[in-house]
Amino acid sequence: MAAPDHTALLLVDIQNDFCTGGALPVPDSEAIIPVVNAAIADAQDKGWPIVASRDWHPVDHCSFHHRGGPWPVHCVQDTDGAAFHDELDLPATAVRVSKGSAFEQDAYSAFDGTQLEQYLTRHGIERLQVAGLALDVCVRATVLDALRLGFAVELLASGTRAVVADGTEDVFAELAEAGAGVVH
Repeated sequence: MAAPDHTALLLVDIQNDFCTGGALPVPDSEAIIPVVNAAIADAQDKGWPIVASRDWHPVDHCSFHHRGGPWPVHCVQDTDGAAFHDELDLPATAVRVSKGSAFEQDAYSAFDGTQLEQYLTRHGIERLQVAGLALDVCVRATVLDALRLGFAVELLASGTRAVVADGTEDVFAELAEAGAGVVH
């Protein structure tokens, strides 16, 4: 059954490896946790579906440095680094979407090879509220794909952080120009 206003909360890659102490930490990443937890509580109050994407890489993934990729080893399946952040109040009912699980194919968007679009469509979802990590990588790719697929998007600016913090406003401007509502 779809939420009355056809909205879902989409949380992108809020995993230990992207937070302080992780393999690929995003600066100031923990600052989003209270914002995201408030969004989760709000979504639960409104009856919105909650979807949480995660990088879920095999041990020899093509994106890793030792394979010629751009990233250090991160978010390896079934490791603590791949787990959702401990302070994230993710309910048991949240849908978990795993991406980047093929050895030879990388995935940045929560829509890349996950059938997320089909799930959302089947549940009558037309609008997404988005937060997560990292703004300039996977959040950006997810928002652009969602817009391309015809979903309305509201990005929670305080619920995301960028790998390159100096580029944050440029990414917000790009996503707004593409059609996303950026809520500060």
